[in-house]
Amino acid sequence: MIDVAPRQFAADHFKGIEKFEGDLWKIADNLRANSNLASNEYFMPIMGLIFLRHATNRFYEAQAAIEADKRAGKMPDRPLVEADFTRRRALNLPEAARFDVILKAPKDGKLGAALTAAMEAIEAAFPPLAGQLPTDYGRFEGSVLEEMMRTFDSEGLRSASGDVFGRIYEYFLAEFSKQGAHDGGEFFTPPSIVQTIVNVIEPDHGVILDPACGSGGMFVQSSHFIEDAGQDTMKRVTFYGHEKNETTAKLAQINLAVHGLQGTIRAGNEAITYYKDPHELVGKCDFVMANPPFNVDEVDAEKVKGDKRLPFGLPGVNKGKKVSNANYLWMSYFYSYLNENGRAGVVMSSQASSAGRDEVTVRQKLIETGAVDVMIDIRGNFFYTRTVPCQLWFFDRAKEKNAARRDQVLMLDARQIFRKVSRSVCDFSPEQQKNIAAIIWLYRCQQGRFLKLVESYLAQAMELGAKAQRPLEAYEEALGKLADLMDPFAKVKRKDDPLAAPWDELTSAQATLTEDIEAFGTEAAAQAEAWAKANPDNAGLNAARVALHSLADRCRDLTKQIDLAAKLAGRVIDTAVKELAARDADAWNNAEVNKARKGLDETRAAAVEALRQARYFVRQADWLQERFPNAVLRDVEGLVKRVDRAAIKAHDWSLTPGRYVGVAPEEPDEDFDFEEALRAIHIDLKGLNEEAVELAARIAKNIEELGA
Repeated sequence: MIDVAPRQFAADHFKGIEKFEGDLWKIADNLRANSNLASNEYFMPIMGLIFLRHATNRFYEAQAAIEADKRAGKMPDRPLVEADFTRRRALNLPEAARFDVILKAPKDGKLGAALTAAMEAIEAAFPPLAGQLPTDYGRFEGSVLEEMMRTFDSEGLRSASGDVFGRIYEYFLAEFSKQGAHDGGEFFTPPSIVQTIVNVIEPDHGVILDPACGSGGMFVQSSHFIEDAGQDTMKRVTFYGHEKNETTAKLAQINLAVHGLQGTIRAGNEAITYYKDPHELVGKCDFVMANPPFNVDEVDAEKVKGDKRLPFGLPGVNKGKKVSNANYLWMSYFYSYLNENGRAGVVMSSQASSAGRDEVTVRQKLIETGAVDVMIDIRGNFFYTRTVPCQLWFFDRAKEKNAARRDQVLMLDARQIFRKVSRSVCDFSPEQQKNIAAIIWLYRCQQGRFLKLVESYLAQAMELGAKAQRPLEAYEEALGKLADLMDPFAKVKRKDDPLAAPWDELTSAQATLTEDIEAFGTEAAAQAEAWAKANPDNAGLNAARVALHSLADRCRDLTKQIDLAAKLAGRVIDTAVKELAARDADAWNNAEVNKARKGLDETRAAAVEALRQARYFVRQADWLQERFPNAVLRDVEGLVKRVDRAAIKAHDWSLTPGRYVGVAPEEPDEDFDFEEALRAIHIDLKGLNEEAVELAARIAKNIEELGA
């Protein structure tokens, strides 16, 4: 297996995307209002523009990397060839097919023709995309196309990182499914869930199959994993996929191409996994990854009953001669596709792990092979189009031959591990992904990887603690500047002066803050010196982590003091302006005071974030070492438990983690993150306000139509 450094295998796929997804959907609203096209007619053209925007981003990123390599002497100064871009996972786009070039060119009413020509040029240059891209932009008004392109030319989309194409696809698919433009049963797997699957099975070589591949996100994340370890994806693995929806299969090919990848994806009737095995990969796959449709009850039992991919038999047949629930057909397929050392990671309905009747028999046989390795419970709201919770199942065929491990299954309940992205969507943060992976490492007796992750957290905390000094000093300077501007007015003698008390509080807080910022810098330097001498074994890292608690506490206390000083400064300004008519006084420069107040708010945000980051990484190290103090796996109530086959049998062969790990005891949270709680409340409120505006508009429109 490739050894991936801790910092490399988790990405923040939501970073920056909230800035523009609302604006993106306005494009579809505009098309709905200003064209005669149905939503299923403009779905692919919109996705084509997203592809072109992202492909152009990657082209310029690759071009910049190539130029940097030339300057550094890493490659000769010669004309560029296709392989230069492919190696950097980008398409060498013809100039006339680049998003920015098309947008800047004179329109002359021919923008639709220019976009169609661009798509055709890309298909001609890249055979895997032949017949996959939309080429019907001539149907759209030029002004509508230009407005769409300008929306896609936002700063957010030009600089967005992560699996942006897939993430935007997820968003649009959710919205289009509401309009009936796409099969509502097909939905994109959130990147943080895909990344978790990748982190557990570590798909770094051989044949990778996704028999329900959607838009290809499993392949893209596998590529990130391989390339983060310094390897070339296309030299390490071969991708195969099935996708019955032909539109979605096209999106998968586009997604692969925009990342400089290739795969063999079968679509349509020949790719219905229940009845077809188009690649004939039984027993040949090194890795299987999938998010199949849940709880399907329309599979023809007569057609599948003799399938060699179903070694455990059918999971029940109803009176209509349909398989009562296809969940365990999928489980059998995943198992059968693996070779003797293969691993699988799949998303499945949370109902499946404890399903009864004939499904119990199939589950028992599957468990008795020894291949079931890890089960992870995921809370609801991870999907855009589904709110239900799910589970991740992991198989490891090599485990069948290991007498010490074959009867064991790791049960991990991750329902309390999440971050809130919006009112209706949650995900795993990059560090939460790493922490889940770290538990798996301990299960596999890879203590060194666990300790490296702890070490990386502590190192980041040290580095960020040192870097926090500059924003702290900038805040101190901004506060001093504002205080100096208010000082002449505050020192005017008045009878029963309402400004006296808040001014005294502010100056006192300012003095205390100056002392504490200096003390913080002193401690951060002392901690850095001690860290340089720390032993990177478990005992040394534990000691270093505990020593960092005082710095983390200073981060917390300084944050409160910074907020207090900002509030006191605001109180002084409000009192001066509202009660003492400061705007009319010669000793008060209102424009400069307002400017300085704005500067204080900006530096406050930067200082608070710097402190939060330093403290955050100490808390990540705490999360791991408090639960696993000896850097070995142990049962943690409410989180994780290694169970044997006897225990599973005693629970009716259930594979539901919550039945084994128990409930974590409630502990008083002395370190409650009020800022994070307020952020979550703000997200809820923002979502409710947006819904209220949308409902009000809909009601007004309905009333207007009734009046007509």
